[in-house]
Amino acid sequence: MPNKMKNAIIICSGGLDSVVTSYYVKNRLKYKKPIILFFNYGQRTLEQERKASKKTAERLNADFIEIKLEELKKISTSMINSDKKAKKISRKELRDSKKESDKYYVPCRNTIFIIYALSLADSLKIKNKKDYNIFLGFKCEGKESFPDTTIEFVKQMNKLREISTNVKGKIIAPLIKKDKEDIIILGKSLGVNFKDTYSCYIGGGKREKNKHCGVCLACRLRQEGFYWANIKDPTEYKEKARDFRLAG
Repeated sequence: MPNKMKNAIIICSGGLDSVVTSYYVKNRLKYKKPIILFFNYGQRTLEQERKASKKTAERLNADFIEIKLEELKKISTSMINSDKKAKKISRKELRDSKKESDKYYVPCRNTIFIIYALSLADSLKIKNKKDYNIFLGFKCEGKESFPDTTIEFVKQMNKLREISTNVKGKIIAPLIKKDKEDIIILGKSLGVNFKDTYSCYIGGGKREKNKHCGVCLACRLRQEGFYWANIKDPTEYKEKARDFRLAG
């Protein structure tokens, strides 16, 4: 991806996809000192996500910025912003996970995140006369994509950037055509320590909060990704579903 710009803002949740994106930007695209931009919107795994994002910034010698969005939690209808009990997902249900996936959709979350990233990029341009590319950790979701994770969405957000900001850098989702197993294979080649990533929607509870629950949709997709990548999953799960499969 030829690009003269070497200033980057990476929206990072601490999850596997956004962490691999961060390593890709720093180690493959050679951005010298990117900014890891993390959002606190009252998600139930806030502490774990923040820890993983900060660890990523530390390992990549990147700056870490956190933005607090308290109101988003109040208006969100997502399971991510509630204490409702999550359904345990079987491998069979992964064939059609749209209904379950919709329970975790935070309305307009990525749009809001990108607007804040654009505001930061615009402010930095005024301050230090530098342009920043904005990177997203979106991945291939096929027909189950949320409306704010698609290639068309990224394209339209770039059009908005062009007419509403002074930002010359682009909004880029470099892994958007890759499946989870492809991202895991890429992450391994880039030196990602997968133990330092956190994908779980639910968390391991008060006693085992740093563990993944192991049975929510995000955990099951993570497990499947490692299986199909044929890479050992180093993740600590509170519970392993009966149909859990290991790579190798």
